[in-house]
Amino acid sequence: MSDKIVGRNPVIEALRSGARQIEKIWIVQGNEHKRLHEIINAAKRKGIPYQRCPRHQLDRMHPNHQGVIAYISEFQYADLSSLLKNIQNKKDIPVVLIMLDQIHDPRNFGAILRTANATNINGVLIPKNNSVEITTAVHKAAAGSTEYTPIIKVTNLAQTIEKLKSVGIWVVGTAEDAEMQYTDADFTVPTCIVLGNEGHGIRRLVKQKCDYLVHLPMLGQITSLNVSVTAGVLLYEVLRQRAAK
Repeated sequence: MSDKIVGRNPVIEALRSGARQIEKIWIVQGNEHKRLHEIINAAKRKGIPYQRCPRHQLDRMHPNHQGVIAYISEFQYADLSSLLKNIQNKKDIPVVLIMLDQIHDPRNFGAILRTANATNINGVLIPKNNSVEITTAVHKAAAGSTEYTPIIKVTNLAQTIEKLKSVGIWVVGTAEDAEMQYTDADFTVPTCIVLGNEGHGIRRLVKQKCDYLVHLPMLGQITSLNVSVTAGVLLYEVLRQRAAK
């Protein structure tokens, strides 16, 4: 079984990472964009078959392809036990994880993964059920970052939080009604940030398992932020605090 990756940046990053086997690349005829030439040159170096084809052929494969589509081996989710073992072996750099409680929008998920890679976090945890998975749309929104950041599916978020706590990770949830502002949290310690569903936030049981909750101040008429924006604010606050330590 293979995945489909569309767009210039996702295909380039798949070629660079070498994490998965690329079966074939389809590239539109008549477009000499430098990124497409970069893809062709990388495919030649790696011995990956590619083919130029009419735009309408790519349009039938996917409507928003930016002139390139790659068929690639199926995405492999990371293993939680292996991740925790690696974390315990790296005592010098405090871990930072993201846990997503039933995120459904692939563009939100992709944007979070992109920021997660930019801030070099250790992994993203998602539930096995009632959650967006790694899809073509997520690859596109993530701009290739799915090839680098470990993504872990877990059966039960509440139980997973207990496992994280057992290895010394502080679990911080986000909620509009939280008393603590996010800048008052201590993100210099090993941390997992929990972000909730676009409409309903973090579920009650998951929220109860968190060590504490934080909110982002909302000074205008709108009372909430897009979940991917919230993720970006919090992850860069983690970087700021750790750089200042």
